Amino acid sequence: MKLYYNPLSRYSQKVLIAFYEKQVEFEPIVVNVMTPESRAAYEQIYPLGKIPLLKPADDYMIPESSIIIEYLEGHYSSGTRLIPEEVDAARKVRFMDRMSDLYLADPSQVLLFEKLDFQKHSEAELSKASKCVQISYEHFDKRLANQDWLCGDFSMADCALIPSLFYNQFSAPYRDYPHLVAYFERAKKRPSYAKVMAEFVPIWEGIQSQRKPA
Repeated sequence: MKLYYNPLSRYSQKVLIAFYEKQVEFEPIVVNVMTPESRAAYEQIYPLGKIPLLKPADDYMIPESSIIIEYLEGHYSSGTRLIPEEVDAARKVRFMDRMSDLYLADPSQVLLFEKLDFQKHSEAELSKASKCVQISYEHFDKRLANQDWLCGDFSMADCALIPSLFYNQFSAPYRDYPHLVAYFERAKKRPSYAKVMAEFVPIWEGIQSQRKPA
């Protein structure tokens, strides 16, 4: 089973956390989507060029992070259960997963790319992104006031939320949300995310060091 991903990608990290929580083995294939040559080569495998991408077999592939996790949950009973069996509990996890992706991860990417000068955005785009992020912070902070994880037990929703919080320390700080701060501290101690961090943090620090003036 091959997983095409990039260590710095939030959505790749989301899926990696799930793999490590489920204790499912995979063949890692790192994709560099930042160069035209590498992107063109990857698009021969998946024309849309998005990561992550799971190939359980050579003639079968599964794109989209949430759908990959759904596949893992449906085919492997090992490790952490990431989507509850009970219908309403499962729906809540899926909703929090969507909230994390659409209203935190995606707008946070806009703010990060602007901060890093990777991509310029209009004032309207930046304002909309900032509003979504702050609304998400308020919502998640309230949810985490009386529980360790977004839906009680660790779930797909946490796989989705955690990756953004690392980058947002830099581009959209959340220090005024104490429950969110405590949540990320717990996440860093969780073996699955610690393993993800061990791979991507050195790369991120290398990028940051290159940005600093001599």
